[in-house]
Amino acid sequence: MKLIDNFDGGLTCSVNVLDIQAAMKWYQEVLGFEPIYYLEELGWCELKSPVPGANVGLSQVEKMPPPGGNAVLTWGVKDIEQARSELESHEVRFDGDIRTIEGMVKLATFYDPDGNCYMLYQDISLPKV
Repeated sequence: MKLIDNFDGGLTCSVNVLDIQAAMKWYQEVLGFEPIYYLEELGWCELKSPVPGANVGLSQVEKMPPPGGNAVLTWGVKDIEQARSELESHEVRFDGDIRTIEGMVKLATFYDPDGNCYMLYQDISLPKV
């Protein structure tokens, strides 16, 4: 399977924030986004945008990165191991191994030739009842 066939239509833009509670409130009240979940222990939440399949993930950080280096596009894929293998065949650099948050998601961080950060995610959540 080629990488282009592996995308699942989902896109999460990860944004660093200093105060996740204030940011969650702003995205809900100002932009009308709906909360999907909040993982306080990880300092992470996701909100559903009005665009189907496009979410915003908020990541609480202690210090903001330099301007222009904040948002990380996170592409949904059907098979993250296969997608990573395909990218590595093109000498794409990854930041560590695939991380798994059990019952939720698999994540892999990679970089374009200019050092811009991107991620892949594979939804491994349990079926909704």
